[in-house]
Amino acid sequence: MKAPRRESAVQLARRQAAHLLRNILHGDTTRSANASIKTLIYQPSIRNKKATMALVCQTLKYLPVIKEVLENAEVLKQKSKMHHVEDFYVATYELLFGKEFEATKDIEDFVLARKSAIRAALARLMVKKKVSRAEELLPAADCNFGPRVRYVRVNSLKIEVDKALEMLRETLLVEVDDLVPGLLTLPADIDLHTHSLVLNGSLILQGKASCLPALALAPEADWVVLDACAAPGNKTVQLAALMQGRGQVLACELNEKRIKRLYETVDVAGASNVKVMHQDFLKLDVNDPVLSQVKAILLDPSCSGSGTVYRRLDHLLPSSANSSKEPGGVDAQRIQKLANFQKTALRFALSFPVVERVVYSTCSVHQQENEDVVSAVLDFAHDNGFRLGHPIPQWQQRGLPVFEGATNLLRVKPSEEMDGFFIALFERNSSVTVSSDDLLLRKYNQENDEHYIITSAPVNVGHFVVLPVVGSQKCKHSIVFIVCTLTDLVGLYLDYISKKAYGLGRILTLMRWLYGTLPLDSASYLNRSIMADKEPQCV
Repeated sequence: MKAPRRESAVQLARRQAAHLLRNILHGDTTRSANASIKTLIYQPSIRNKKATMALVCQTLKYLPVIKEVLENAEVLKQKSKMHHVEDFYVATYELLFGKEFEATKDIEDFVLARKSAIRAALARLMVKKKVSRAEELLPAADCNFGPRVRYVRVNSLKIEVDKALEMLRETLLVEVDDLVPGLLTLPADIDLHTHSLVLNGSLILQGKASCLPALALAPEADWVVLDACAAPGNKTVQLAALMQGRGQVLACELNEKRIKRLYETVDVAGASNVKVMHQDFLKLDVNDPVLSQVKAILLDPSCSGSGTVYRRLDHLLPSSANSSKEPGGVDAQRIQKLANFQKTALRFALSFPVVERVVYSTCSVHQQENEDVVSAVLDFAHDNGFRLGHPIPQWQQRGLPVFEGATNLLRVKPSEEMDGFFIALFERNSSVTVSSDDLLLRKYNQENDEHYIITSAPVNVGHFVVLPVVGSQKCKHSIVFIVCTLTDLVGLYLDYISKKAYGLGRILTLMRWLYGTLPLDSASYLNRSIMADKEPQCV
């Protein structure tokens, strides 16, 4: 009995490509894909990755043409039910557009036997479309695809940049990025997944755009920093490196599967100043002894991912062409749901008591997830003493001009070299630095612009003091506050104590008197509507 012949490299690539295409196209049709094309190809089970990726990508690139040719040649009507259509897609690509085509199994024999009909169908299609070359049948955007460079970031927690460069340049062509510290560029066809420096955490496979949010946050070395939606952890360990392994980075992640990846990333990177938290960011207690010390927050929440289509190769999927003229077109209802979550998360990040810098970032190209989210929370941010910062000034492309101040926002246009990204930086005004751990400004009636400041004790707010006065009888869980200068505080408070002025009318009288003594720029902490003779609403 003859032993089975060993599968050749060509056979292996075709078989794996057809199998991957089956999964990719099924996931795209059912909107159930949970991994990108590149992720699927770089699975450990896939051998001969370079040839397999080329075959998958080229077949997807020409898929509309291949489908029309096979239909016109009536090839699929004659195929056996035992064979998958993706095998025919791969074989037809090889026959029409590959360098050479040699049949290695029965499906390829089947296609090769009908090569005259297939080639004639392609010729008729080219005449119909009035083109002289098959490449002209493709959309212009698909003529060139895939990254032109590969980015890798040196993990300074484990190795110096100069040392990493010395080791890489022994065998590879490497350049140093002129913006992101420790970021290197290599030719796109270099596969570093199994490189020793990647496996031991000295190098992090991270795109340039993905490096910008941490760079914009620019935390100080001794700060407590929160990475709100941390997995897979590349930005987390970048923050740890920017802080030189000092301070503390709290990495929050809720998803059970993604947090395992986060733990692995942190461990391999040697980021000892990172503490992983398996929690829902929106349910964190801002008064927790550790969380109440957070000085900077990186918020990169769930988004449509529409800016990553070139890196993920999603622009090759049929749905990308059918659903939108923008790369990575997605369902409008889904975008709105994401935007609602993003607004909630950003407001929560801005409510941390002593946070000084908050970066909001997405890998989306959609205005609804970017400028519109920032615009929606601006009033809340201003009420909490924040303004928009101008991150990475040397970056030329800024936000869409949809509101005043949008030029402070940062955009990265998706391309073959970089993912599409969006960054907004919120900085607390130095004149409104809150020293309390539990100060929270809540806007509960936007129509009437009514505010209460809620705190458990007198706290400094710039040159003013927020003083707890009394709880409303109707709203037993709320407290009314007055705001006064330090000069007036002693006399006012003694008057308040001596007369035991616990009645709401007396408090409002004091507020009326006090309001006229405050400069206009600080009066935002004292609402005009509180001056009216009415009970305050509950908060």
